[in-house]
Amino acid sequence: MPHSNRVSGNASLLFLYVDMDAASVPQECCTLSISPLLHELIHRMATLPPLYDPDGPPAQIAAVLLNELIAMPTERLHLPITRSSKLRMIADALMDNPADRRTVAEWAQAVALGERTLMRIVLAETGMTFSRWRQQLQIIVAIQKLSAGNTVQSVSEALGYESVSAFITMFKKALGKSPARYFSEREAGQAGPGETCRETNCKLRRMPEVRDALNGLSQRGWLELERFVSDDLDAEA
Repeated sequence: MPHSNRVSGNASLLFLYVDMDAASVPQECCTLSISPLLHELIHRMATLPPLYDPDGPPAQIAAVLLNELIAMPTERLHLPITRSSKLRMIADALMDNPADRRTVAEWAQAVALGERTLMRIVLAETGMTFSRWRQQLQIIVAIQKLSAGNTVQSVSEALGYESVSAFITMFKKALGKSPARYFSEREAGQAGPGETCRETNCKLRRMPEVRDALNGLSQRGWLELERFVSDDLDAEA
């Protein structure tokens, strides 16, 4: 499936290749939300040999990873880019300058198209109106900049909004939550004092089939894994 992405300067990439028969993954290009547990499992798998023993400890990690992966919700962060060279020109220009507020008519003139023709192309190729498609691009740029540590104020200015409140309103309409809540929920997997499941932790570490494979998980990864399997372990006790 042809696709592409752009990576911000502070990004760290890990590629996870999943056999189509191994899990019920989406059949179209999309962005998935990543839980803290899945984040840790992917990092752990990246340290293991790609051709691992299907009956060994790494296979146990892979099984948990796939179970978590198929439960992840789809994020609304996909930007449809089509074969239309005109539309790609507009997308590239907006990525370079997301504060560009030209109207549909002005963009149509810039790429030598009629206004209605451009609107029809955008709707037919992306399934979105021009304004919704441009907003989707701005959301993606905003998340990239906020993830890089930029303030909401600076991001709203970079996207050409006259006020921070206008930017936050757009963000909430698109993703259902404010920028602050969006990013705080991504950190919600970090447990606070007293939340460690010590009994589950001990049970996990006593399980020979997973103990060695899980040895590289961070403390946060252990906390998430403990919550994930604690009910099953208690049922077996």
